[in-house]
Amino acid sequence: MTKLHPDQYDLFSEPRFPVRSPATHIDLQRFRSKVKRAMAEAIRQCPYDRPVIAARMAQYLGLPSISKATLDAYTAESNANHDISLARFKAFVRATGAVWLWDMVVSEDGLTLLEGDEARLAEIAAIQQERKLLERQLKTLSAIPVNLKRRVR
Repeated sequence: MTKLHPDQYDLFSEPRFPVRSPATHIDLQRFRSKVKRAMAEAIRQCPYDRPVIAARMAQYLGLPSISKATLDAYTAESNANHDISLARFKAFVRATGAVWLWDMVVSEDGLTLLEGDEARLAEIAAIQQERKLLERQLKTLSAIPVNLKRRVR
C-alpha cells in the first residue's frame, strides 16, 4: 500500500472529527426541522418504543409522566409551535441513547462533540503540536552559535 501525500485526500474516507465552520446566520425553521427529523431517527434506532421512551424521559425529569402525544409533537415537523426544551432534549437523548444528537445540534456553530476519552486524544494532539512548535523554536535558536564572553572575577 502506498502512503498518500499529506495534502492528498482519500475521497472515500470520512474524518472521525470533522472540521466545521459556524453558519453565518441561524435559519430557525431549517434547524427546527433538522432537530425534529433527527429525533425521529433516534426513535427509529432506539430499542424502546415511544411510550417507553416517554416514560424514561419522565423518570429522568422527575415527572409523573410524559405522554406519547407530547413525544410525537416534538418530532412532528408540521408542529412548529411545539419545540422541545433543553432539559427535555437532554432527557430524550438519555432515554434513547442517541448521544450523536448533541453533535448534530452543535455542528452548525462550528463545534464537534468529543465523547469520553476522545477529549484526552485531543489533548495529546494539542501537546504534540506545542512540542513541535517548541522544537522549531529551539532549532532556530540553536542554529546561531552562542559566543560566551569570559567574565573576570
